[in-house]
Amino acid sequence: MSDRKGIILAGGSGTRLYPVTLGVSKQLLPVYDKPMIYYPVSVLMHAGIREIAIITTPEDQDQFRRVLGDGSQWGLAFTYIVQPRPEGLAQAYLLAEDFLAGRPSAMVLGDNIFFGHGLPELLAGADAQGSGGTVFGYRVADPERYGVVDFDDAGRVRQIVEKPAVPPSSYAVTGLYFLDGTAPERARKVTPSARGELEITTLLEMYLADGQLTVQQMGRGYAWLDTGTHGSLLDAGNFVRTLEKRQGLQTGSPDEIAYALGWIDRTALAERAKLFAKNDYGAYLANLAAHEPPAR
Repeated sequence: MSDRKGIILAGGSGTRLYPVTLGVSKQLLPVYDKPMIYYPVSVLMHAGIREIAIITTPEDQDQFRRVLGDGSQWGLAFTYIVQPRPEGLAQAYLLAEDFLAGRPSAMVLGDNIFFGHGLPELLAGADAQGSGGTVFGYRVADPERYGVVDFDDAGRVRQIVEKPAVPPSSYAVTGLYFLDGTAPERARKVTPSARGELEITTLLEMYLADGQLTVQQMGRGYAWLDTGTHGSLLDAGNFVRTLEKRQGLQTGSPDEIAYALGWIDRTALAERAKLFAKNDYGAYLANLAAHEPPAR
């Protein structure tokens, strides 16, 4: 198990998805057969992280508690933290400072989905870095929508540019950040940007200036999806459905991952299967509980 603690930033108002999100948090919307929040939870589990803070808006926290509980059904421990107002991604480290208590962290955005064979090994490599920070660069067709990595001629990271009009590369920084225990202290030094937010890129630039930021590129074998628009939400659902129907395997299932890692036993998995007995997800878990744990 990792010494690192996890953070899922699941706040925000979801205005880009209005009217869908007028009555429900974006991160609780379905991505095919599971709530969106299941996918970032599963990423942190793949990294061996069992203590996770879930940052939500005040009005949505009860919904998250209803969907996720205290995490014990997956061998996890959830701590819920309120974000009174969305003031930028770096704010998460200020809100979670007491929770982290000086420990290193892995933060994942609640609307990001990661998929790829070898993902646990990639995350383990980032987790093994005892100091500094690791982020992941992913080649996209529209880098101007993201924080973009600027490489020098030798392939070293020169800077990270937030939503550049002229992107210096096609590599966007994904919504997954492995930072050491100094992240809250550094976040306190971040000043609001022109749009009034505590930008995560500013925090990452601090690590970069100290020579302590690694950008790990995710290659062709990985998929990174964000679900911030109606179209990308539909695309993500179709992606997951295609994978599951084609392979007969689940994507982003905390129940399966917890069982594979030995964090819950066969009896606990069978009980979870009963909860979903009327659908394919429940049938999948029941079948899993009847056989040996799968390879991770």
